[in-house]
Amino acid sequence: MTKKAAFITGASRGIGAATAIEFARRGYNLALTARTLKEGEQHEHGSWQSTQSALPGSLEATAEAARAQGAEVLLVRSDILDTDSVLAAADQSLAHFGRIDVLFNNACYQGPGNMQRVLDVQVEQTEKIYRGNVLTPLALVKKLLPGMLERRTGAVINMVSGSALNDPPAPADEGGWGFAYPSSKAALIRMMPALRVEHPDCGVRFFSVEPGFVLTEVMKANGFDDKIAARFNPTSPQAVAEIIYWLAESDAALDQQQRPVIFAPQLHRKLFAASGAGSDETS
Repeated sequence: MTKKAAFITGASRGIGAATAIEFARRGYNLALTARTLKEGEQHEHGSWQSTQSALPGSLEATAEAARAQGAEVLLVRSDILDTDSVLAAADQSLAHFGRIDVLFNNACYQGPGNMQRVLDVQVEQTEKIYRGNVLTPLALVKKLLPGMLERRTGAVINMVSGSALNDPPAPADEGGWGFAYPSSKAALIRMMPALRVEHPDCGVRFFSVEPGFVLTEVMKANGFDDKIAARFNPTSPQAVAEIIYWLAESDAALDQQQRPVIFAPQLHRKLFAASGAGSDETS
């Protein structure tokens, strides 16, 4: 039997890397894409101001861990601000594996504009945020969903944000959040209800996932540390990865289909905390 294949954006570190390894452990082949192919590369990741430095993690490191789990892995560098590069990665993945069974739109825009106040954010920054967080994920869905619909199986999972659902407790530069980034994630949330009503009983799963507070390498580079993170009861990337796999594969996940957003930390505690087990119990 041909192994299933997952296409994961932003797979060089954090939730994307953890999810890739989880799917590899579960028998999937992987098409992985991100900006950082090799360790030590420098890319923009400043939320308040432009910052370029090397962060831990790379596609090659993720691939090494995934291959150790028995997966075949295709790596393609791309940038969500360059939609054509991401679509080229999708085309290469289809040509290589013949099909994509799970699309995980995990990557999000990293750069200035994410944390600015409304009167401070530049229109050009907002355009980049919407390009990376809305338009490129949309382009990937348009590219990969038709094959899933034809086969009547698959999953499209978008990573969203609690900031899209809640009012900020303070301005972005005083511990809250701004407008541009949350509004882009709010737009992404609206994709799934539209897909569900347009394709009822199609066999494809559509989910938006809110990961909770995950202390990523990007957040650390922007001034967050373990002490700050402890105030927010952080979620581990591995816990989010287990939820992504469960949503894509478990029969029980079908009961979650109509939820506007899946809250990963709460669902993970409900499913796994009582036994202390990972997602093996939901197979």
